[in-house]
Formats: sequence, structure tokens, C-alpha cells
Amino acid sequence: MAKHATPKLDELCSGPWPSFVDDIKLEAENRKANPNNVEYQIPVDVCEDLLGVLELSYTDGETHWKHGGIVGVFGYGGGVIGRYCDSPEQFPGVAHFHTMRVAQPNGKYYSTAFLRQLMDLWDFRGSGLTNMHGSTGDIVLLGTTTPQLEEIFFELTHNMDVDLGGSGSNLRTPACCLGESRCEYACYNTQEACYNLTMEYQDELHRPAFPYKFKFKFDGCPNGCVASIARSDMSFIGTWKDDIKIDQEAVKAYVGGEIAPNAGAHSGRDWGAFDIEKEVVALCPSKCISYDGSKLSIDNKECVRCMHCINTMPRALRIGDERGLSILCGAKAPILDGAQMASLLVPFIKAEGDFDELKEVVENIWDWWMEEGKNRERLGETMKRLGFQKLLEVTGIEADARHVQHPRENPYIFWKEDEVPGGWDRDISDYRKRHSL
Repeated sequence: MAKHATPKLDELCSGPWPSFVDDIKLEAENRKANPNNVEYQIPVDVCEDLLGVLELSYTDGETHWKHGGIVGVFGYGGGVIGRYCDSPEQFPGVAHFHTMRVAQPNGKYYSTAFLRQLMDLWDFRGSGLTNMHGSTGDIVLLGTTTPQLEEIFFELTHNMDVDLGGSGSNLRTPACCLGESRCEYACYNTQEACYNLTMEYQDELHRPAFPYKFKFKFDGCPNGCVASIARSDMSFIGTWKDDIKIDQEAVKAYVGGEIAPNAGAHSGRDWGAFDIEKEVVALCPSKCISYDGSKLSIDNKECVRCMHCINTMPRALRIGDERGLSILCGAKAPILDGAQMASLLVPFIKAEGDFDELKEVVENIWDWWMEEGKNRERLGETMKRLGFQKLLEVTGIEADARHVQHPRENPYIFWKEDEVPGGWDRDISDYRKRHSL
């Protein structure tokens, strides 16, 4: 018999979709049955009490996790999120229910041996509940007690060769897509870039010193499989400088039906005959593609690298050979203000060697943001408050037409005196001469 009645939570199990409630109940049953006779290091009823406190929160319409109480591991300011229940007498199993963030491997490649070792550790010293993965990318281990934190940390770092991730006002755990390890569209080695910058900025990751959190994400191409443009303070998106490569024979094969569109049988649905005008030309956002019935043409200087044509006809169109990445800044998704996409800062930069060019941009931005950013203000909010022009100044990047989202609506342009050749006096004198004043 369940320890707590959970009628509201049970409603979440009644629909057609899997529910996290079912997963917690299953873990609760497993811990009570204890088939391997494991001597758990935290209360055996942790999952049952978690369900109980969650049901109470649904009933009362407010959380029963109390604020306050800093907890962590020695030498680190991040990686552990302290959580305490405000009703420990009623729910002793979750009096402490700390979350640990563990750095995920790049591209989320795991061996089964590692996963078994991780799950055995968490079953023994934690609740057995995980989130694979958190929004930032970390392995999230949900629920343990204060005495177990150092024990878990020692096992992770000494025997599993893995570190804690970021939490608090610091650099959060960098994340990347599979990149060149599996993707034919990758324009740079996302895994190498992510690893290099993670190792370079360990202090910023483990010891919070920023105004607020800061996220790196690395997308190998504009398809954006880790959605870096929407959810990272600095987004590194692979791109290319030269022309899209066109195989005209393959284009004809698509048009003639010799190559199956939409990934062929793997799409799971027959979308009918391929219509290049409707499915490629008309859907180009910058209208840079044309097809005259026998030849496909792309005005590459107008291409915005949306990837649609390449995704639609992958055997006919390929990314260019001069590859690198673009740097974008300022994405965030706050509840009150709504989502804000990143703004383009560096249109193209080579991503190679020790990525020193990337680090120079990063450190210039950090120096400015740490000086000017308000408490709990993301980079995007500082940019919005002080202006994109200021970001260009602190990074030493010259203004570029590609920085403009859309043409200005205000007809009044204000110049600084040092931007006017000859200064204001000369400018006014010329104006008077031209207008006979």
C-alpha cells in the first residue's frame, strides 16, 4: 500500500503519454522490494515521500521546498543545488533532497559500463531518480542527503573520471552537438571546441563570480541540434564562407523522381511527387534560389544559411568547403519577458587550434559584463540595456550590415564627434555653404 494518497498525481498517469509519476512510483516499489538487499545510504521511502510532498504542492497551489541553506562539496561553489522540504516531520524521506549536476560527455556518448556504474552509485547513495538530461545538458541526479555529497563527488571524480557541472552565477556546463563525429554538415569540430573551452574555464565553472549564469553551446551547423541560438549566452554555430556545392545531375534526379524526397521510406509517410518550385525555391527565405527547368542556381551572396534547401535535397546540395563558425550573443528565455534569440556578433571566424580567437571574444565580453552587469542580469539583458553598439566596442568588432536585424525605423542618426571627418565645425561650415546660409 502506498504511503501517501496521490489522487492529483494519479491524474497525470491517466492520459496516453508516459508520466514521470509512473517512473517515481516504479522506483519507490523497487526500493521497498530491495531485490538485491542493498543497504541504501538515504531513507528507503525517499521516492514515496517525494510523491507525497508533490501531491501536497498540487493541493495547496504552492511549493513545499523551502529557500535557504547552502550546500556543496569542498572547493566548489557550483554543481550541487541544495533542496530542503519545509515539512520534514511529515516527509522525512525528503527532508534533504539535493540535486547534483554532473558534466555530460560531449555529444552525450556513453558506454554501458559507465551508465551501470553511475546508476549503481545513485541507487546506493541517492534516490535512484535521474534526469537524462537537464536543460543545459548535464546528467541530473535528483535527490540525496548532505552526508552523501562528498562520497558521491569522490566516486565520480576519482573512479569514474567525471566532474560536476555548473550551477549558480557561473559558467554552466558547456554543451555541443555530435559534430564531425557523425554529422556530414558539421562545419567545425564541436566536441573539441566544447572540451577545450570547458577545460580552459574550470574556475569560472566551479566558482561562481558572474552577475548571473552564463551558457556556451556549440552547434556544428545552422540546423542547430542543441538550439544554441535560443538558449545560450554565447552561441557558436558552424557556417561556411564559399558557395553551396550543387550536383546538377542529382537535382534532375530529385525532380524526375529517381531520388526519393523527404528521406525516402525513412520519413514514414508518402508526401507525393517532389515539386522543386514549391518545396525548395518558394521556401527560400532570402529568395536566392531559382530553377529554370534544367538547372538550379543559387545567388550565394544573398544566402542566409538556413539549410532548408540542403536538408531537402541532401544528395544534390552540399555545404561549402571554407568552414568555420558564427558567434551569437544574448539568448535567454525568462518567464516574464519571454524568449529572446541571440544576436549575431561575429559573422565568421575560423575554429581551429586552441580556439584562441574564440577565447579572446569570450574574455572581452566577460570583462565588460562582470563590470556592467547587474545582479541576476543575463548577458542578453545587459546588451538590451546598454545597447549592441557597446558590445561591439568592448569586443573591438567593427559594425557590419549582418549585425542589423532589420533597417532602422528612426530617421535620426546621431554621430559622435570623432566619427565626423574634420569635426563638427567643418561639418556645419560645409552645410552652410551648400545651403547658402
